[in-house]
Amino acid sequence: MKIGSIEIHKNSPIFIIAELSANHNGSLTTAIETVRAAKRAGADCIKLQTYTADTMTIASDKDDFIVKGTIWENQNLHELYQKAYTPWEWQEELMQVAKEEGLVCFSSPFDASSVEFLENLKVPAYKIASFEITDIPLIELVASKGKPVIMSTGIAEKEDIALALEACKRMGNNNIALLKCTSSYPAPIEEANLCMIKDLADRYGVISGLSDHTMGSTVPVVAAALGAKIIEKHFILDRSIGGPDASFSMNEEEFTAMVKAVREAESAIGVVDYTLTAKQRHGRDFCRSLYVVEDIKVGEIITEKNMRSIRPGFGMHPKYYQEILGKKVQVDIERGTPLSFNMLADGLA
Repeated sequence: MKIGSIEIHKNSPIFIIAELSANHNGSLTTAIETVRAAKRAGADCIKLQTYTADTMTIASDKDDFIVKGTIWENQNLHELYQKAYTPWEWQEELMQVAKEEGLVCFSSPFDASSVEFLENLKVPAYKIASFEITDIPLIELVASKGKPVIMSTGIAEKEDIALALEACKRMGNNNIALLKCTSSYPAPIEEANLCMIKDLADRYGVISGLSDHTMGSTVPVVAAALGAKIIEKHFILDRSIGGPDASFSMNEEEFTAMVKAVREAESAIGVVDYTLTAKQRHGRDFCRSLYVVEDIKVGEIITEKNMRSIRPGFGMHPKYYQEILGKKVQVDIERGTPLSFNMLADGLA
């Protein structure tokens, strides 16, 4: 998968997305500064959301349209999205700022009009939000554009994922990534279920990663260790500015620390390789080997008393210990001398 100039594959660095979401709180100036802060924090990408309250839902006071069981308790859906949306007239400028900063920028569309709008802006990829993974017509439209499609699986059952993948493939698009996501705000860490990251990749033959709503860096760091190639996290300049998503978003200092921890984690994973680095080989100087620990005269034999396996590692390998016991030496050997084969009168059988 290639997004902009960045290649994403099983051996590539993790692609880290800062999700702007509603974290501009209605200010273009704040939105622009958030893009710049995401670059400072080490993100590879800033992601927008492209919808309006009217493309997302309808204005209705019926009970179905009142949010229950979340941090947005008792809020009206249409009113919530009216507060949270990123004005479309901002988005070209935000993408230009991202380009100037060297960040990839794309968006989550939520209907056909937003896809058309984003196509005109020449976005390099599309994100399907968790709650849209069942919107097969939207996925088909997005996939038909021939660009990478990243889908969050927060509310998806196995059948939903299969249907979404089939929709992409019907449009001839196999350039797909699936993100493990827990659609709870904030998400309890015990519900992260990060073992799904590898299963998504293995089961569906796609790039997999994490869209995270937990608090802190623990889950992204563990995701890195478990093979995530994309990590997405909500990003805000300062939670004190408020907004619908502020409470579960990372500020610049926190995001910077997360990126550092993720990069250290992926560096620590390394590759399967039993050869030693120069530092590791030097460390072998301090392993155990066979040394003379009492003076031995020519013709005397080696015993448990005058020869031991000790540090450092400049003598014979300890695997020869039993074979050397009882052997005569052909030279005088001073205490503290590493044993070698040429000191033995008869060598080894």
